[in-house]
Amino acid sequence: MKLNDFFNKAISVAIENDPRGKDFVIEELNNRKKDYEKLSEKEKLYFDETSLNNPYSDSRIIYGEGNEEINNILVGIDIETGEVVLAELLRQKGIAIDLILAHHPSGRALANLYTVIGMQADILSIFGVPINVAESLLEARAKEVERKILPANLTQTADSARLLKIPLMCLHTAGDNMVATYLQNIFDTKKPNTLDDIIDLLLEIDEYKEAQRMNNGPKIMIGNKKRKSGKVFVDMTGGTSGSKDIYENLKSSGINTIVGMHINEDHRKEAEKHHINVVIAGHIASDNLGLNLLLDRIIENAPISVMECSGFRRFKRE
Repeated sequence: MKLNDFFNKAISVAIENDPRGKDFVIEELNNRKKDYEKLSEKEKLYFDETSLNNPYSDSRIIYGEGNEEINNILVGIDIETGEVVLAELLRQKGIAIDLILAHHPSGRALANLYTVIGMQADILSIFGVPINVAESLLEARAKEVERKILPANLTQTADSARLLKIPLMCLHTAGDNMVATYLQNIFDTKKPNTLDDIIDLLLEIDEYKEAQRMNNGPKIMIGNKKRKSGKVFVDMTGGTSGSKDIYENLKSSGINTIVGMHINEDHRKEAEKHHINVVIAGHIASDNLGLNLLLDRIIENAPISVMECSGFRRFKRE
């Protein structure tokens, strides 16, 4: 499989599993193309043309021409210079590595991370939060994330891959879409009665079983195991954490329980203030689940081998 084909398949599968629905994403891409045509030639010089077909700015080929043949990939949750050097050392030992695949973004993908946050507003509106409120709160959050990213050394990992001539790719929101839709479908179908039932359902999944064995399994962060789950919202995609001011609106929209990857202290206090139960499935375990679901689809008929590193564990599904 060529590098470009691998990436394009990943984005196609991610669009199919976008919580907003495939039709919504296709319409968004069509509107983006119309906006692009209206730009001046000067503005087009700096426009990210990849975004015309890829709605997830934090998922992209970071280094590579696109025509490289991919047979063996090294996959990790976080890929930095150390993991790139590791790939080169493995090559020197005779272990072929054709692609390094990261979950978390770096390079240009990290620079544009804040632009993905807007999709959270559309997801929240599906769950009953007024779109004007969601957009207002998340626009402010996106600007905050942008300011935090500005001073970062964005090309450090990409430069390492370039110097060693190893293709590098990240699939961030692409992977997060997979886990968000997968878990939301489970909870919508099985309708867990209590928070303890949510934990039990999570622990039926290999990635969360592995996390539990490592003493880092799912936890009830707000509430207790006997509390009723009510309406469950899986909050696991859209770049990074949203606005801490959204919990009052989630309560008003009828959300009773949030299942998320992680929660910081400010968000936890706000959720508790508005009596919303919170179950933390686990960050790295959820990232693993998303990547595994994506890999199942990308390489289902391709003879591609996967080597694990940096917190990633491969679990296949039939």
